[in-house]
Amino acid sequence: MRPSGHVEVSARLLSAMLREREFGPRATLLAQQASELVAGGGAIVYMLDLGHPPDIPRTWVAKAIVGEISLDEPIVPADSGTLGTLAQEQQPLLFSGNELTREDYAHLHARRTLVSLACVPIIVNELLVGALEVVSFEDTIDSSDLQILIDLVENAGPGLISGKIYEDERNSLLESVSRLTQLYDLEKVFSSTLEMDEIQSLITSKIREVLDVQAVNLWLVKDEQEILLVNQSGDDPTAFVGTAQRTGEGYVAQVSDSGERVLIADEEDERFLKRNPLALEDGPFSAIACPLVAHEKLVGVVECINPMDDEPFDDDDLFLLNSISESAAIALNNAGLLQAERKVEILEMLVTVSQEITSTLNLERVLQTIVNAPQAVIPYDRAAVALEQGGKYKLSAVTGVTQIDPDAPDIAPLNDILRWVMFSEEVVHVRQHGDEIDAPREETRAKFKSYFEASGMQGFYGVPLTDDTGRVGVLGLESHDPDFLLPAHLEILQVLVGQATVALRNAQMYKEVPFISLLEPVLQKKRRFMAMEKWRRTLTIAGVVAVAIFLAGFPLPLRVDGDAVAAPVRSARIQPEQEGVVSKVYVREGDHVTHGQVVADLADWEERAALAKAQARYQTALLQMNRSLATNDTSEAGVQRIQADFWKSEVARDQELLDTTRLRSPIDGVVATPNVENMVGRRLQYGDSFAEVLDASRAIVDVAIDDSDAGLLRTGSRAWVKLNSYPTRTFTGNVMVVSPRGTVQGDSRVFFARVAIPNSNGVIRAGMEGRGKVRAGWYPAGYVFFRKPLLWIYSRAWSWFGL
Repeated sequence: MRPSGHVEVSARLLSAMLREREFGPRATLLAQQASELVAGGGAIVYMLDLGHPPDIPRTWVAKAIVGEISLDEPIVPADSGTLGTLAQEQQPLLFSGNELTREDYAHLHARRTLVSLACVPIIVNELLVGALEVVSFEDTIDSSDLQILIDLVENAGPGLISGKIYEDERNSLLESVSRLTQLYDLEKVFSSTLEMDEIQSLITSKIREVLDVQAVNLWLVKDEQEILLVNQSGDDPTAFVGTAQRTGEGYVAQVSDSGERVLIADEEDERFLKRNPLALEDGPFSAIACPLVAHEKLVGVVECINPMDDEPFDDDDLFLLNSISESAAIALNNAGLLQAERKVEILEMLVTVSQEITSTLNLERVLQTIVNAPQAVIPYDRAAVALEQGGKYKLSAVTGVTQIDPDAPDIAPLNDILRWVMFSEEVVHVRQHGDEIDAPREETRAKFKSYFEASGMQGFYGVPLTDDTGRVGVLGLESHDPDFLLPAHLEILQVLVGQATVALRNAQMYKEVPFISLLEPVLQKKRRFMAMEKWRRTLTIAGVVAVAIFLAGFPLPLRVDGDAVAAPVRSARIQPEQEGVVSKVYVREGDHVTHGQVVADLADWEERAALAKAQARYQTALLQMNRSLATNDTSEAGVQRIQADFWKSEVARDQELLDTTRLRSPIDGVVATPNVENMVGRRLQYGDSFAEVLDASRAIVDVAIDDSDAGLLRTGSRAWVKLNSYPTRTFTGNVMVVSPRGTVQGDSRVFFARVAIPNSNGVIRAGMEGRGKVRAGWYPAGYVFFRKPLLWIYSRAWSWFGL
């Protein structure tokens, strides 16, 4: 041993340890100081792992190794050799090489003959927390050397423990920051889509990934008494998608009824025995469940089964799941609102389609509407209708086909399959996934296997059209996507099939009504003409010829007219991006505003407070990071860098939220909402309208032209409008757009000629009504005078004879 005063050695050690904050460097300093006392040996610092839970055997964990010594394994059983003796006696031990066998220090990797071995316990607050082991292969360690080691350990022990506490606090802080980052990332992931199926899958998979569990179940409220399992990530043999729990049937229903979260850590809990009565393998031994509440309304319950580390859940896991559940509940609520909005859109479109089907008795038009119009709400690739006429089958309409050839290569397979569906007299819904065809009967599977190979389709839905008087025909829909029909689409089809059956039956009956009675008045007029005197007949014939020449050769301007309604070229509603109370209004009705101009403010003290708080925390994190960098504490600087980045993103988000409290005009125009200044103090919800802005610099007048005259409309045609508000004034403009889609108005269908009229003085206001005329060109006088009755006669003749 090298002689040295132990006071000097301890002082040097403590001085070096004060320069380090973490346990590892401090343990290394202690080992280095101890190894300097021996020649040809080394020192090892151990920490005693107490084990968690207590039934796990304790172990010594090597934290620092210095000198000519090493370990075969860094973890040594607590009762092993000399270290085991130290754990029992908790007193300093000194051994000579002659006293020990190789098994006593088997944990050491020693290829030289051991001369001395000293073990000194590290005891803090009367608790054994570690040990210092010093080995010498050349000199003998005596009692004075041992005393120096004891003094070193007594002085360094509190420093080691404080370093350990510092590391634990730092790791805890890093874990907290990591969890905050995970929660922030989860919130962004959950808000990345509004599709319900995608949201459900994201929630279960992400929660399973964060908590590292065997399975995550997502239950949604079905009604007041029942909750339904709608999505599952992982394997839970005691529950599957579609499982339902009613009140009193399980702990998930209990969470739904009470709104309180549940933690079950005992696999013998009676709730598990009720959940898994057959004692299935991989059944739950620990579970946590949290309610999903959005806007004070219960959406469902999220449940986690069995941690993957085989340890039961604890309160920290329950707290983390509850934190995630808040974002998940909001995402599910938003997806539900989108679904409800889509259902409203589907119902509106269904009403429109129904009106088109029932608005005419023209069989061809009804057929084309049935195969084409539903495509707006049902995602099929092709639809077809076959009718039964006089006991005979006939393919009558196919999507996108005007002239049907039943023997065409792309039509023939469809024609055969529709004939088979019609005579089967039942709904046929067949889907192909890979090589598997989903159909109950072998005959159906065989028939559709060949049909799908020929047509390239993978999904087919066929339904017979029948009413009280018998069979009308059959409707078939097909798609390249086997799952193109969702439950909502099947509900729509039930309504559509009933209306289509009635419309087709009425159109068939109307087509078969005889019109022989129309010829009787013509025969009577002929008899009266032949009974007239000759000169009268001649004069009458000459007059008719003159009128015919006039009607056939003299050109007159043709104008088509209809009701007119004035509208602004552009209008926009000012709506809040968040809920809030109107605090200030800067405009009144009739005020001119520009794009982006602030028209009102919502109460924003909460947003300003949140922004100030985030900015303060961001600056604090930056200051602490710079301070750590200045002291060369890179680990602390890294922690503060993470904190600073987090609060920087919060500052940006809070600034965006603050900006949304200012209501701005989306366009240049005039405020059209009356008494808008009285909105102060009113609370606005999502979707509420604060005010409407109209661009009145140019007016658009919609002239409703009847369906029969729509073919005469041309873009750029001259038009004249007379409004009820200005009975002596005629406004002139040009047709800007002819609406590509008709609208039912009263008992007829109209198309709108949108006439652009200068309105620099603002006399034309939105909503003014009147009458409009559009020039259609120059035509013979007969065509101008008798166009409508001639067209009516032609349409009747065409429907009778097909000419």
